[in-house]
Amino acid sequence: MNSLLPRVARGDRAALREIYEAQASRLFGIALAILRDRDAAADALHDAFVKVARAAGQFDPARGSAEAWLAAIVRHAALDLARARGREIPAEGLPEPAEEATQLHSLASAQDGVRLRECLATLEEKNRTEILLAFVNGLSHPQVAARLDVPLGTAKAWIRRGLLSLRECLA
Repeated sequence: MNSLLPRVARGDRAALREIYEAQASRLFGIALAILRDRDAAADALHDAFVKVARAAGQFDPARGSAEAWLAAIVRHAALDLARARGREIPAEGLPEPAEEATQLHSLASAQDGVRLRECLATLEEKNRTEILLAFVNGLSHPQVAARLDVPLGTAKAWIRRGLLSLRECLA
């Protein structure tokens, strides 16, 4: 995958098609998990591949794998589409925190990802869970608060404290 993105950056449509054929089903699954709507997930996947075609030159293999970069683009496209449609992402049916950690592991496979996982492991459970819900699953602060049945201010404070601890650990 890493060798295909520079070709896409040079305008090689065959390379883009090869990436699509190899990754579309996995990336569609990411979009579908966020949007819970097949048509919307297909739209998000399309939007993501348009961005990949335009931004392939920005991929830096030193910062992570091509697969993680593609997954992040799809995730952002799906979240953007959900926000544009004014839809709430349902909290029920989301993976449990242990599964979320596995998702984070697969998305952060580079050396920086290893360090991130190590730092996440040092956080208190409540902070880690809220960070994963917010940044892996894309839930808003109110959705995180509802999912964990805590006041909104508490959810925001836990996320903030967790992010500050992560920043300190990663520094």
